[in-house]
Amino acid sequence: MLVAMYRLIVGIIHDLVFGFLNPLEHKVFQSLFGEIMTLLIAMEFNHTIHLVAMRKQNIIQVKTVLLIAILALARKVIIMDMHEITSGQIEALAAITLALGIVYWLMRERDDRFRDSESD
Repeated sequence: MLVAMYRLIVGIIHDLVFGFLNPLEHKVFQSLFGEIMTLLIAMEFNHTIHLVAMRKQNIIQVKTVLLIAILALARKVIIMDMHEITSGQIEALAAITLALGIVYWLMRERDDRFRDSESD
């Protein structure tokens, strides 16, 4: 998390404060947004590890790991350059997105059924 925060701060200072790049330029915006998303992913991962280390949870829940993976995939889709990516890479990202979405949906359905059976 600290490394991601450091990279974000250095990137903002270097690119925006010193005026080398225009923040409204597409590549600069993608780069900065990618760094912010990386920081968010690192913060979520840190929170998950912290809960396990403080013994508030015994195991890292699969749903949390799936959500972190979906967030990382969303970051990849947002920052990729559509002019430089091949159709095979797009198909692979779509397959990964579909697989993660299905697994998360199945786990949520299971949790909903479990909660309904407890309330009865």
